[in-house]
Amino acid sequence: MLFFIIRRLFQAAIIMVIVSLLVFFMMRLLPGDPILLLVTSNQKAEFTEQQIEILRHEYGLDKPIIVQYIDWMGGVLRGDLGISILNKTRVGPEMTKRFFISIHLGLLSFIIGNLVGIPLGVIAAVRRATWIDSVVTVLSNIGITVPNFWFGMILIYIFGLHFRLLPTMGYTSPVTDFWLNTRQLIMPLACLSLFPIAGTARQTRSSMLEVMNQDYIRTAWSKGLKERVVVLKHALKNGMIPVITLSGMQLSMIIGGQVLIEMVFNIPGMGRLLVTSVSNQDYPYVQGIILLIAAVVVFVNLLVDFTYGWLDPRIRYD
Repeated sequence: MLFFIIRRLFQAAIIMVIVSLLVFFMMRLLPGDPILLLVTSNQKAEFTEQQIEILRHEYGLDKPIIVQYIDWMGGVLRGDLGISILNKTRVGPEMTKRFFISIHLGLLSFIIGNLVGIPLGVIAAVRRATWIDSVVTVLSNIGITVPNFWFGMILIYIFGLHFRLLPTMGYTSPVTDFWLNTRQLIMPLACLSLFPIAGTARQTRSSMLEVMNQDYIRTAWSKGLKERVVVLKHALKNGMIPVITLSGMQLSMIIGGQVLIEMVFNIPGMGRLLVTSVSNQDYPYVQGIILLIAAVVVFVNLLVDFTYGWLDPRIRYD
């Protein structure tokens, strides 16, 4: 186990270095100049070439690209993600604020998706070929195919504009106003939970159907065990590995995978910040966010690997 952990940590470090190289150099390959974007079209006539070069020197963009990368990585290792070119503010504090907003929204949708999707999949598998199975299957197919941003606009029209029951946009900290925060998150959570519920339900149903045909399940039935014991103790745990894999993919996307919903509901999360920063070529923000997303993905994959061993003792890490 120790060797496995050391090997995975070494692989994670290599992945993070590769990601940092890719995002750093690919941002420099994009057409345009962030300094010229900073100097608006009206101001551009007032700035001389010398003043523009001074700005470029201030942000270190006049250095060789290799030196820029080394300086940036040195700052990252010290916990300094740099200064925004557009806003002239430190990247770290703003990313921390947006990070907790995205985590709040993403984790809630992840929890809802699993708490609802897994029981629905289990019930559909146990009651195969009944009306319950048909309803769950149809709703799961609809949930997978419906675009969440389109569903969000429908919810805004019905509950926000027509009935005026819920606020249509914005985010308020639950510490500041818990009730307002709850009302603001109902529609975004409904949109973000739609695909996790549908996908988890389908995957759970498929896995359970496969497990329910195994010999040890038939043996458990022949011993006269109750249905609840057979399903929950013997079948569910062994059928959860594909579901855990899917859940890991969903969990790794909670930072940057909700861009459309944040844009539709005007939520100041990490996804929206990433889109804005890319369009403005704000290098420090884009580099910091991509690096954070990569770190989350690596951590979640490591967590999923350990969960495999807990679910199925036959899996070894030697």
